[in-house]
Amino acid sequence: MPNDTLSAAGRPLEADETDRLISSEKVDGTAVYDRTGGRLGTVHHLMIDKYNGHVEYAVMSFGGFLGIGEDYTPLPWRSLTYDTRLGGYVVGVDRNRLERAPHYGRNTLPDWADRGYRERIDTYWMPAV
Repeated sequence: MPNDTLSAAGRPLEADETDRLISSEKVDGTAVYDRTGGRLGTVHHLMIDKYNGHVEYAVMSFGGFLGIGEDYTPLPWRSLTYDTRLGGYVVGVDRNRLERAPHYGRNTLPDWADRGYRERIDTYWMPAV
């Protein structure tokens, strides 16, 4: 049985994470990289299913400068893999595909209640996951 208080390297974990669990506060702001290690953006926030408790999407911020002109793209949580060497999440897309993905700006919030919106996101990312 794994020790929930030690990292894979045997170092003690902070109180807000275990080897399997991490606080959402620590996920927000975590870097997202492409497969080559190029930084794409950061996790802005998570979208969690209220009924089953599963994280469905990591909404990644990208582009812009100092928060001005940023766009946000929802990535299906299952498309992200945590890389301990990078200290961030890796997604199997390049910047061009990311820029064509369903996204929104600070003043154009999505309608998460629209099942069609979520289906468009899932359909777009399905081949990449």
